[in-house]
Amino acid sequence: MRYHRGVVKRESNLRESNFDVTCPCCGAVMKIDTATRSIIAHTAPVKPKTFNDMEEAARAMKEQDSRRDSIFRQSVEAQKHASELLEKKFQEAVKKAKETPDTGKPIRDFDLD
Repeated sequence: MRYHRGVVKRESNLRESNFDVTCPCCGAVMKIDTATRSIIAHTAPVKPKTFNDMEEAARAMKEQDSRRDSIFRQSVEAQKHASELLEKKFQEAVKKAKETPDTGKPIRDFDLD
């Protein structure tokens, strides 16, 4: 197992033989005991606050609600016109089928050999 040089720090007390490993992905710190080869302590990284105050969070929620309502209204309108669109597509397919009559059994590649 290899670790990046900056990631592993040995403790000053060598008789305990523990060392810290910092996760390069999330920044968590794990204390590993070399004698038992197991993690004996874990410190989660500090996550920054998403919003500075409650007013900003409330404003973001209102914006999210209005965006969600807008998308819902658009989907409702699309569903209202979906049946009309499907009917038009069906009529076009029927018209195309009448214009090009069936000439019989289609020729397959297998039949050409």
